[in-house]
Amino acid sequence: MNMNNNLPTPYKYFFILLFLGFANFLLAQDLTLLDFNTERLKINQMAMTVLGGWAIGNLASGALLTGQKTGKAKYFHQMNIGWGAINLGIAGFAYYGAVKTDPSSFDLLSSFKEQEKITRILLFNAGLDIGYIMGGAYLRERAKTTTNNPDRLAGFGESIMLQGAFLLVFDLAVFWVHHQHGKDLHPLIGGLSFNGSGVSWRVVF
Repeated sequence: MNMNNNLPTPYKYFFILLFLGFANFLLAQDLTLLDFNTERLKINQMAMTVLGGWAIGNLASGALLTGQKTGKAKYFHQMNIGWGAINLGIAGFAYYGAVKTDPSSFDLLSSFKEQEKITRILLFNAGLDIGYIMGGAYLRERAKTTTNNPDRLAGFGESIMLQGAFLLVFDLAVFWVHHQHGKDLHPLIGGLSFNGSGVSWRVVF
C-alpha cells in the first residue's frame, strides 16, 4: 500500500518542500566542502613551494661556496647541500601529491580527518625542529672541546641550527595558516558526535 497517496495534499507539499530543502542543504554542504578542501590543498602547494625554494637556495649556495670556503664555513655549506637535497625531495613529493589529489573526493568525515592529520604532523615536525636546533648547538659546543676535526663539528652544528630554525618558523607558520583555515570546517562538523563504535551526524534546522 502506498501511504503517500493517503496523505492530504498540504502534507504532500510540505514533505516535498522539506525534501528539496534538505537536498539544497546537502548540495551547499558539498560545495562548501569542495571549496574547503580545494583551499587546503592550495595551502599545501604554497607551503611546498616555499620549502622547495629554500631547498634550491641551499643547494645553489652550497654548491657555489663549498669549494670557495675553508674551515667550518666549508662544512657549513656541505651540510646545507645535504639538507637542501632532502627538503627538495620532500617538497617535490608533497607538492605532486597536493596537485594530484581530487578535492571532491573528501566527504565531511575525511575532510575532518585530513585537517586533523596535517595539523598534528606540523606540530610534531615543530617538535623535531627544536630537537634539530638543540642537536646543532650540541655539535657546535662539542667542537670547542675536541681535537677530532672541530671545524667539521662546528660547521655541521651551525648548519643544523640554521635549518632547524627555518623549519621551526616554517612549520609553525603553515600550522597557523591551516589552523585558521580549519575554522571554516567548524560549522559543518558541529553536528558530529563520536563514540566508541562510530560517528553520528546530527543536523540542526
